[in-house]
Amino acid sequence: MIHRLIPATERARLTALYGGLLVLAGCILVVLIYLFVQDGLDSRIGDAFRAAPPGGRSVPSPTGPVPGDLISSDRAGKYARTQTVELITSSTLSRLLTVSGIALGVFAVLSVFLAWWMAGRVLRPVGVIAATARKLSGDNLHQRIDLTGPPGELKDLADTFDRMLGRLEHLVTAQQRFAANAAHELRTPLAIQRAAAEIGLADPDPERVQWIRGELIHVADRSEHLIESLLLLATAQQDLERRDSVRLEEAAAIIAADVVDEAEQREITVTTTLEPTTVAGDPVLLSLLIRNLVDNALRYNHRGGTVRIGLHDRTLTISNSGPLVPADDAPHLFEPFRRLNERTHSAGEGAGLGLSIVASVAHSHGAEAAAEANPDGGLTVAVDFGGTDPLPG
Repeated sequence: MIHRLIPATERARLTALYGGLLVLAGCILVVLIYLFVQDGLDSRIGDAFRAAPPGGRSVPSPTGPVPGDLISSDRAGKYARTQTVELITSSTLSRLLTVSGIALGVFAVLSVFLAWWMAGRVLRPVGVIAATARKLSGDNLHQRIDLTGPPGELKDLADTFDRMLGRLEHLVTAQQRFAANAAHELRTPLAIQRAAAEIGLADPDPERVQWIRGELIHVADRSEHLIESLLLLATAQQDLERRDSVRLEEAAAIIAADVVDEAEQREITVTTTLEPTTVAGDPVLLSLLIRNLVDNALRYNHRGGTVRIGLHDRTLTISNSGPLVPADDAPHLFEPFRRLNERTHSAGEGAGLGLSIVASVAHSHGAEAAAEANPDGGLTVAVDFGGTDPLPG
């Protein structure tokens, strides 16, 4: 029974609240006016009688003149004046209550109407937000509320909702682009394998069959590497279940030593400047982060170039020489399958996931990765571990 009496909508609840408060304020105002008028009315009417000119004549009352002349004695005069004052006071207060009651009724009706109108105005942005949310789907995430009006809580709510839609649109677009790129990357090796198999079956020459066999194995290796990179990217984007103490300078020194032979073959000089740094995280993923950055610095370099590996103030920095990189493109290289140049499917070409894995591993460790183009060519990637814990929990 009680639930039936509660208004079903927020507008009705606000109307009941605002209207009730206004009517309550009106009732309190009427009571206060009545008390103040009652308190001073007797004395003011009495003062008016005492100030009347003497003559012993009767004083008219609200209901008509008092019959007969007043007795000339002081006692009779005081008694007559008292009775007249009481009659005037009672009539005045009665009239005051009647007028106040009528005014209060009109005020109550007007208050409910104004409360209903005001509640609708206040809740209009909420209705706009709800209507926009009902219409949203994967095809129209570009829609925004764009609420106009003075700053306030509801304006801030609408702006926050618009910013949330912007982030959702960015994430959905990135996922769609990721799925399309992954499908393209996986479809290309399959097409190559099919073409190679058809050519090999059409020509039974042993040398050609041997060449086709090598091509199929090479394409299968690239496909396996791509799939492993995709799985690793998905794993790196998850929260870490366990954190160990990892000495970053030791991991970086080991990886720098591992690539010495490859760097010598490419006539690339690798230098290291490492400060002792301990972070809490997964040692395998952190080693993979450093490995991807070093491999990327070697792959996109030129003969006689340099790779500098630095670790200072809890920031890992890997800089390499190489071709010029547009400054506007550098931050976007962390996106999956994003390359500076079109893919050529040549030997040693990566899948375009190296820096994406770096960004995901950094994010899972509470670090932040950033890339900046070097003025004379090449790229500098910095991973800031300043916001991470040096030791596990």
